[in-house]
This record gives sequence, C-alpha cells and structure tokens, in this order.
Amino acid sequence: MNYQVKLEIFEGPLDFLLNLIKEQEIDIYDIPIAQITHQYLEYLDLMRELNLDIAGEFLVMASTLIHIKSRLLLPPPLEEVEGEEEGIDPREELVQRLLEYNKFTDAAEGLRERESVFMNVYGRETSPDYEGLEEDVYLEVSLFDLLSAFKKVLEKVEERGGEIIIADELTVTDRINQILETLKEDTATPFADLFEGASGRMEVIVTFLALLELIRLRMVQVRQGAEFGSIWIFLRGV
Repeated sequence: MNYQVKLEIFEGPLDFLLNLIKEQEIDIYDIPIAQITHQYLEYLDLMRELNLDIAGEFLVMASTLIHIKSRLLLPPPLEEVEGEEEGIDPREELVQRLLEYNKFTDAAEGLRERESVFMNVYGRETSPDYEGLEEDVYLEVSLFDLLSAFKKVLEKVEERGGEIIIADELTVTDRINQILETLKEDTATPFADLFEGASGRMEVIVTFLALLELIRLRMVQVRQGAEFGSIWIFLRGV
C-alpha cells in the first residue's frame, strides 16, 4: 500500500509514551520497562504498516527504551556490587523526563479548560445518545487514542480469522466517500461502527486510513466523553 498519511497531532514520543503509561495504569515511578518497550514497538510497527510519517525522535525513543531494557537485564558492574551504595536505576532519567513533561501538559490542559469555559458560555444542545458528550463536554482525541482503538478493532478482526479476497479492491477514496455518506445520515457514529462487517485486516486498515485523511482535511471531528473513553466521529461543524 503506497498511501501515506501525514498528521501533526502528536506532540512527540514523550507524549505517546505518557499516554501508553496512563492507559495501562502503570506507576510512573516503577515502569515495567520490558512491557512498555514491547507495547511501544508494537505501536511503532503498526504506524509503519499504516505508512504513517514517523518522526526520527520516535525511533530515538525506541532505541532508548531498548537500551534501558538491556541495562536492566545485565548484571550490575562489579564496582557497583562491591560498593556500599546501590547503582543508579537506568529508568531514572526517563522517569524524570516524563514527570517534567507531564507537569507542562497538565498546565497546558488547565489553560485549555479555562479557554473552553469562556468559549462555551452559550452551549448548544446535543443529543443525549452521544455517551457523555452532552453540552459540548468532550475531550479532543489524540492519535494515540485513535491508534489504541484501531488496534483493538484489528485484534478482533484477526481473532475471527480468514481474510476474504474482494474482487474490486476497496480504495481509501472509496472508503472516504462511504464514511461521509454514513455521517450525513446519522450526524455522528461510534468509531467501532466504521469497521462493522469488515472482511479482513486490509479493509480495516483502508477504513482507518480514510478516517485519518478526513481528519487531516478537517472534514470530521473525533471526540470522546472521557479519557480513554468511547470515540465518536462527527462531521465538521455539526
């Protein structure tokens, strides 16, 4: 698949890693580095398969995680074993970087919330069917949220097994048009519903790429009622 999507909705690898830690409800002071490294590399492979434009800093973080993991697996140097003080935890520098980054993102989120309050003084009515999205109370969805939801859909499709060969290959353009038609009829649709009836892995990937392209073109909005909650797709301006 030669289709490539370029999105500017990732702050960087620290943002991605922090989201991964929060989703897994991991203690940031005691990161299971082997688990996190494995999951981070899984997402990186998924982004490569989707032909997403991956910044070099994401690969640097992957190397950093692998290096930390290898240091934890190796026995400590002899001088550390014989010394009175314990050696420095290889994770310490990464933890400090994550804590500092989290401090700034929390501050930025506070400013965004204040801005949202002033912007939504005159809120519009919203259908109560949109799971916690009433009165414009929602969170913007990051690429991590989308990839996480997509990964779950992909796993369910693979559990069913058997890739069905479709005579007329479905293109990203075809799927874009189908998604827009669905949204014109229903105004909003749950993320998972976009993949209902998918015949296999390739159709799921094409659908996800179509959604990413619609986001890039600012034709749709993706929202959720809570952090790591259900994702809904809206036509832009609805």
